[in-house]
Order: sequence, then structure tokens, then C-alpha cells
Amino acid sequence: MDYQQTINYLYTRLPMFSRTGASAITKDLSNTIAFCQLLNHPETQFKSVHIAGTNGKGSTSHMLAAVLQTAGYKTGLYTSPHLKDFRERIRINGAMISEQTVIDFVARYKQDIESLNLSFFEMTVGLAFDIFAEEKVDIAIIETGLGGRLDSTNVIKPLLSIVTNIGWDHTDLLGNTLPLIAAEKAGIIKPNVPAIVGERQDEVADVFVNKANDVGAPIRFAADEWEVQMTDGATEQNLSIIAQHTLTQHRYSLLLDLVGSYQLKNIKAVLSAIDELRLQGFNISDEHVKTALSNVKALTGLRGRWDVLSKSPLTICDTGHNPDGIQEVLKNIAATPHQHLHLVMGMVSDKDSSKVLALLPKNATYYFCRPDIPRGLDADTLREKALGFNLRGKSYPSVKEALAAAQKNAGTADLVFVGGSTFVVAEII
Repeated sequence: MDYQQTINYLYTRLPMFSRTGASAITKDLSNTIAFCQLLNHPETQFKSVHIAGTNGKGSTSHMLAAVLQTAGYKTGLYTSPHLKDFRERIRINGAMISEQTVIDFVARYKQDIESLNLSFFEMTVGLAFDIFAEEKVDIAIIETGLGGRLDSTNVIKPLLSIVTNIGWDHTDLLGNTLPLIAAEKAGIIKPNVPAIVGERQDEVADVFVNKANDVGAPIRFAADEWEVQMTDGATEQNLSIIAQHTLTQHRYSLLLDLVGSYQLKNIKAVLSAIDELRLQGFNISDEHVKTALSNVKALTGLRGRWDVLSKSPLTICDTGHNPDGIQEVLKNIAATPHQHLHLVMGMVSDKDSSKVLALLPKNATYYFCRPDIPRGLDADTLREKALGFNLRGKSYPSVKEALAAAQKNAGTADLVFVGGSTFVVAEII
């Protein structure tokens, strides 16, 4: 098979969450463990940092990877989902793995993948770990796919575990209360491995403290450790950051090329992680940190986080899709000067959209669309649901047609925002 045939095979033959939803999720780690054993346990052959959380884990992963590779460490980065190319999920020093690498791995292990009945995600985790071991990375940043305790990535023993925050998402799989969701995310905290929790949330803080105490893991809350002041910009943010803890007396003045108010939370987790890695012997200077964080997108290829697509009319997309993510998006929209708001909105069918729809502004013009995946929610169905929340607009056959209509209707001082689902953003980047 060539590359496209290989990717088509993976998409069509393997259970895939983006296509089939919950039925693609394996209820334990046995498949991943079996596959890693077959691959000669690559997960034990490189150092790693493990990152979970409802929101922010992708940005946090990319920022930390950018810092490490700027500091001279050969850095693997595993994230999901991808937006355009499957290979976005697996990078080394910011570069995607080659098409031939994917072709060769699938060809070599195709029979094993089928006999083990691996899911798409389990296969991808195995591929990432195998490549990181073969390439002898100095360290790999590993982002969970969903949850933590039973996530396929949770076979590693990292140097450091990070949980960014807890919010409402995947409640059918992770639990219908924030403490239950937190318990699943806390499943990445391991014996004697330092843990960092990005935000201190009263409802769930004890879940992390108790888990850390149970397994003997030192724990820190990054939100308690840093004070951040920000000057907003359209394409970058000036940050003044002061340490609030006794481990260091650091004071940073940073230019961050990732914009969006939510990055102020993520940066705290990144800086606490850098502190911890320094304690473990990593040579990361303040200059490395400053250089890396001003060039995260160029160094790692990160897209889809308050991403400016066009300036006339101003068109911005963001992958925030659950209630907490949408609230952060709305803060950024409110902080962006504009006359009228045009919202291109699409969602998936197996999530409760009501919590998100209840948050959206009623004085915007809506362009409802269906992301081009089997789980995509029908555009007319979404429009009818939205009408129940006094959100008015038209439905369109595709994301691109909805965006074209919004940009055509928008005045020069208007703002077009595209979101509601990662898959909507993927179609227009």
C-alpha cells in the first residue's frame, strides 16, 4: 500500500473514536500492553512527560515540547487528534514522521494489528512509542487521548505527570460529575512520580491530593505558583510572570505566540513543569524558555488555538468545543474588537450540545454546518436545537459553504468565528 492507501486502511478497518464514538474505546489496557510486548516494550526505552486534562493539554504539550527542543533535547511529541494529516500526531523536534515510516510500520505489523483487534488509537500509540524508541529521543511529551486511567498512553512511567484542568466532556465515558471525571484523569498519577495540576478547582482538588497521597507522588498546583499579567495582541501576548512559590524566585517577561486567555492558565503548568524537570537534571535556561514560547507554532506546528485565518474579514477558529472551552472562546471573542459576530458552528451527534448552546450569544448570526465525519450532527438538526436557545441562522451543506457565506455577509469591522468541534476546524485549516 502507498501512504494514502495505508491511511485509508487505518481509518476504515480499525475502530476509530472520531468515526464511531464510544464503541471504539477499549475498556482496559490489555490491547496496548500486548502490542507493546510485541514491539519489545518501546514505552520503557525513552523518558517522558504525561499530560491529561479536559482542556489545554494540547497547548501545554506543544509549549513544553518547544522548550525542550530549544534547550537541545531530541524531543518526541505525541498528541491527538490531528487536523489535516495523520502524521501531526507524532513529531520529533517539531517534524512529522515520514509517510514511509507509517507505511513500513503498518505493513510490518498489519497481521498483528488485526489479530489483536487494535483500535485506531491503540495502533497509533504503539507506532509513536516504537518510533520514539527507535529514534532514541531524549524525552517525549505524551498527551492522553481521552481520560487517563484507561487511556492507551497510560502504560508509560513518566518523569512527570501533568493534569491541566477538569471540565464537562465525555461524561458518558468518564462520569457525570466533575469528581468522577477528575478521578479518571488522576489515573495518570503514578507511584513516586511528581504530579502537577494546572488549575486549582475546589470541586476536584482533593481528588488529586488523595490520589497523590495514596501512591506517594509529590503534587503541586501550578495555579498557586505563578502570577501572570498579560497584554493582549492579535497574534501574540506579552506576559509578565512572577513566581509565587519558594522553589525559585523566577520572574519572566515573555512574548507568547499563542493567543487566547486560556493560555494564561496553561503557561503556569508549563513553567511548573520546567521547574520540576530542572530539579531532575534537565538543563533549561530562562533564555531557552523565552525563545521557545515566542515560537511555539513554528517549532511544533500547532494550529487551531485562537488561529487567525483571515484579516479581511477577521476570521478566527478555535478547537474549544466543550462548555469550559467555549466559555474561554467567548472571553476571547468579547476581547476582540468587532461590530457584529458571525458564528460558523458544527458539532458531533453523540455529545449533549445543550450546555454549549446555552452559552452562545443570541445577538450573533449563525451558520450551522455538519463536520464531514459519520458522528457529525446534521446541520438542520443543530439549527433546530439552537432555535430553542434563541440562536438564529441558516444551515449549510458543508463547513466550507457555511464559512464562505459568513465571510460574504461579514462587514469589514465584523468578526467571523469558526468552531464547535475540532473536526469543523480541521476542515477549514
